[in-house]
Amino acid sequence: MDGNDRRIVGLAGTAHALVHTYELSVPILVGIWLAEFATTTAELGIVVAVGMALFGIGALPGGVLADRYGSKKLIALCLAGMGGSFLVLSVAPSAAASALDGLPVLSTSPAVVAIAIALVLWGAAASVYHPAGLALISKGVSEQGRGFALHGMAGNIGIAAGPLATTVMLAFMGWETVAAVLAVPAFVVAGAVLFVEVDESSHTESDTDEDDTPDTIGEFLGVSAMVVKSAFAFVFVVVMMNGLYYRGVLTFLPELLAGLETFQPIDIAGEPQEPANYVYSGLLAVGIAGQYVGGRLTDYLSPGKGIAYAFGSLAVLAVIFLPLASMGAAPLLAVSAVLGFAMFVVQPIYQAAVAEYTPEEARGLSYGYTYLGNFGVGALGAGLAGAILTYSNQTVLFLVFALIAGIASGIGVLLIRR
Repeated sequence: MDGNDRRIVGLAGTAHALVHTYELSVPILVGIWLAEFATTTAELGIVVAVGMALFGIGALPGGVLADRYGSKKLIALCLAGMGGSFLVLSVAPSAAASALDGLPVLSTSPAVVAIAIALVLWGAAASVYHPAGLALISKGVSEQGRGFALHGMAGNIGIAAGPLATTVMLAFMGWETVAAVLAVPAFVVAGAVLFVEVDESSHTESDTDEDDTPDTIGEFLGVSAMVVKSAFAFVFVVVMMNGLYYRGVLTFLPELLAGLETFQPIDIAGEPQEPANYVYSGLLAVGIAGQYVGGRLTDYLSPGKGIAYAFGSLAVLAVIFLPLASMGAAPLLAVSAVLGFAMFVVQPIYQAAVAEYTPEEARGLSYGYTYLGNFGVGALGAGLAGAILTYSNQTVLFLVFALIAGIASGIGVLLIRR
């Protein structure tokens, strides 16, 4: 990697880590909000879901903006917006509760409404990151596979470190102060991004300066049609299958692990702790290595082969997970580590596939569709998993997700034949 490559990867990787730090800090705060405010799990679940839904839905317009205005400016705005939303989160609930306390103007707690507004702001700001960051790497980094790998690893650091950092800070300060402290890194990195000089298109093949990004709905549909007519249509299905598998398996995995006889609550410093949660965090941390290996594989395997092999492995793991988990602690820990590794191997592979099968002038829009499918459509995986566990059992759950991974693997075979 040359200097420009390293600056791009450093800039994008740091922003990626912060995006997922904020995303995974919210579940830690949910338990406190349930105890502190007059709300229910159902009500607060809807509040959180709306914010997270925007995280995926906003990726599509984010892709259009990345193509038109460049990735660096958009990443800086994303970071500033996320920092601002957490500042709102730190002050709005108490302010709303004080101002509207006792007034019958809302059917729910004013503080919960304020939390909803803050999370909506976060989702809208964070949604533009993935199309902007990935378009920047795909067009500005010479070693794309390595760039995607390092970028993914940084995201996994945020996934693992965000909940841990939030938990540690909550031991010493109130949640409002924690939210304010979490906002600071976003503002600092946003300022740094504006001063870092990078060539965003140093490794594109296009020699024209013509602006092909859409200005009207008709042009947007035209560019979208160009994207869909490429092999990206197949990749989009893969991305949706990945989102369904990822959300579906991970959403209820802590509960499934906690239900095993292997893991029973233990007391640490007089406080009950759930060992299954630490196994879950470890599974996510193993994904750091998976991201790196997946990125490196893209330098040696075609996207089709990478998709076929990686999702085929996920299908096999879904079939064998429960039988191995029931055999004791050692097999459970081993299969959990392999699952965490495999689930994150696929991400740089499908990211590279988007770069391979889409036109450069619509790269940001392509990644917008990618994360619309991954986070937007993929969010349905949690509902699917919940319905299966309610009306059937764990075995059916994992068999369904084995089928989902198998569909993605089959599309990889189709891409190989193309």
